Amino acid sequence: MKKLNEVLIGTGTEIYREIIPLMLLGLTGSAALVPAILFLPATLTLLLLPLIYMPLIFGSFYAYHRKTEGKKLSVRSMLGGAAKGFAPSFLLGLLLALLGLILWSTWWYYGGRGSLAGRAVAIFQTYFVAMALISQFYTLQLVIQREMGIFKAMGESVKLFFRHPAYTIGAFIQAVCVGVMLAVTVVGFFALFNGMLAVYSHKAVHNVLNPEEAEETAEGQGTGGAVYAGRERI
Repeated sequence: MKKLNEVLIGTGTEIYREIIPLMLLGLTGSAALVPAILFLPATLTLLLLPLIYMPLIFGSFYAYHRKTEGKKLSVRSMLGGAAKGFAPSFLLGLLLALLGLILWSTWWYYGGRGSLAGRAVAIFQTYFVAMALISQFYTLQLVIQREMGIFKAMGESVKLFFRHPAYTIGAFIQAVCVGVMLAVTVVGFFALFNGMLAVYSHKAVHNVLNPEEAEETAEGQGTGGAVYAGRERI
């Protein structure tokens, strides 16, 4: 299995090669996100994110997966994927919204008390929500790459999290860090985040689901190096 830094480097290379179509995916997703953030109350925005934005994220994942199968990376493919994956992405979005609501209500109720015990409960609940969130890192890609149902994919994602905890946490943190760096420019986030996440998520999850490909590549490079060294000696 490849290391995370190799996955990140491969993601950067792919984004450089496909920058225009990936920007179109990001802008299409942001077209639904920006009005919700600017003009709607926070509660309504939280409800609309699973309904609108999560299917568009799924569509970006689907479009890039189709690209790896030799299809064209396009907004049309993204919208088709969003329609096809509306139900699973909506259900996952509801789970993420629920986790966010739990976290907010915990800090509002316990964090506002000012007591050490209340803050301890809030911190523990934050840890619980973070682990629950990270454990679903693989879910949408399992639906796409392995054609699983959403509930089976959620369970399998938790299994993969426990099987590869360091890798999963590291991959999640890398994705968040790149998102934060894009958010600094604001425009970069709205133009590139969806596309970047689609490429990185696909590569990170594919790496876990198909570790033999990385091993074959490494063996091939090792064999090639041995042959080259033999030629040099001759």
